[in-house]
Amino acid sequence: MRIIELSETDTATTTPAAEPKPKDKVDWKTEVRGLAWLVLAVLGFWTFVAKPFYIPSESMMPTLIKGDRLVVSKYPYGWSYASSFWHVIPFVHGRLFGHMPERGDVVILTPTGESSDYIKRVIGLPGDTIEVRGGVVWLNGKPIPRVAEKPAMIPVDANVPCDRGFEAAHRTTGPDGKLYCELPVFRETLPSGRTYDTIDLGVDASPGDEYGPITVPADTVFVMGDNRDESADSRYPVEELGLGGPVPWENLGGRAEFITHSYDGTGEIWNPISWFTALRAHRTGINLHPARVAPPKP
Repeated sequence: MRIIELSETDTATTTPAAEPKPKDKVDWKTEVRGLAWLVLAVLGFWTFVAKPFYIPSESMMPTLIKGDRLVVSKYPYGWSYASSFWHVIPFVHGRLFGHMPERGDVVILTPTGESSDYIKRVIGLPGDTIEVRGGVVWLNGKPIPRVAEKPAMIPVDANVPCDRGFEAAHRTTGPDGKLYCELPVFRETLPSGRTYDTIDLGVDASPGDEYGPITVPADTVFVMGDNRDESADSRYPVEELGLGGPVPWENLGGRAEFITHSYDGTGEIWNPISWFTALRAHRTGINLHPARVAPPKP
């Protein structure tokens, strides 16, 4: 009898092929539900805890400049319609667990009937008398002390071109040969001792240099931008794109805390390298709470 040996190849051909394992079906219902919960969690965090904010203008220089990104906390003043993300809650009066801000706080607010946010500094609280004389703010019959300081040297870039409005006259070349926006700085100190920098460009007949006096009504706050000659704030009527006087406290959306990062305006969304080259690294982490010193002597 002749024995025929089978090769490994022959053996393989005689073995039945394994059936393919069926693919697991995607449970789209579960995936969509998980995504929906994630979106709700993010919106809830941005509504009740904190959210990012982008500075779109020069009205708060030198404290904030166009291109800054910062964190705004939602809970310090309680919650209102203005706290909700994209203002999805309709306008209602009052606040839940409401607290008035402190003079000097930097706040975001939503003018009544609008959806865009403003960022300003609280100067007056209910019952305060506010007046501006020759660019100097008077609080309850006394001028807020201010001291001239070293000019702010803000580098000129795509977000701060320093070639428009009143700033154009302050564009200069620094000792390093680079262009800067050299702006006159005055440090104001409130009666509580909270202190912060403002810009007064010394513009003759600036409309906001003469205002009031007015008494801040109940449940409202009087706000101003730190760039006093170029800020649409409580000093200006709505027809001039201002806030039309003191702002209802339910319009406050939160308090500015610190700068996370800042861009100079040269970044391109499709160029990841530019995300890093456009960073203003020196502005990361700047605290936006006013410093506190000994209160001015009466």
